[in-house]
Amino acid sequence: MMIEPRGCGWIEVICGPMFSGKTEELIRRVRRAEIARQKVQVFKPAIDTRYSSSHVVSHDDQRKDATMVSSSLEVLERIEPDTRVVGLDEAQFFDDKVLAVANRLAWEGRRVIVAGLDLDYRGVPFEPMPQLMSVAEYVTKLLSICVVCGNPANYSQKLSTDGARVEVGAKDLYEARCRIHFEPPDRSILAARTRRSEAPVSGEAAHV
Repeated sequence: MMIEPRGCGWIEVICGPMFSGKTEELIRRVRRAEIARQKVQVFKPAIDTRYSSSHVVSHDDQRKDATMVSSSLEVLERIEPDTRVVGLDEAQFFDDKVLAVANRLAWEGRRVIVAGLDLDYRGVPFEPMPQLMSVAEYVTKLLSICVVCGNPANYSQKLSTDGARVEVGAKDLYEARCRIHFEPPDRSILAARTRRSEAPVSGEAAHV
């Protein structure tokens, strides 16, 4: 159970692959804050127009009012003085100033809830999420379900051949995959995985 600090702000990070329930968890937390009669503001990056321009929306269609911003600094411009809880959804799409923005909000005594992908489609840490995770008081790692085998899934498998790191999409462009069924664009990773799977599983050779 999370023990909330008293008399100061803090940062919470909710991370994981596509379809792991990150936005759903962010919405759950801000709704509980509203039940406690705390003023809440939620922000989303302007690039994310998949479901709504005025809400954050989970893949199962849960919704919460949100303000779309074109930069991290715009969050500071739009924060109201009596806001106690700030939600930042799809944080991997914010610019690199989001770290300073989140820290400033927390130093001002606010609770900051950040949700985003911690790995990109290549299986590489997705900035600025690693930096946000390192300064956060609380980090929640969620997993999805592999569409191939049903194992816990930590990866977002890109289905298109577009090589862009940022390509906004949902089930039309991505699937959740486990480590076994994830197929990264760097084929050398697959070669290493094959060698490991063929290694002996008993005796000294099985030790790492």
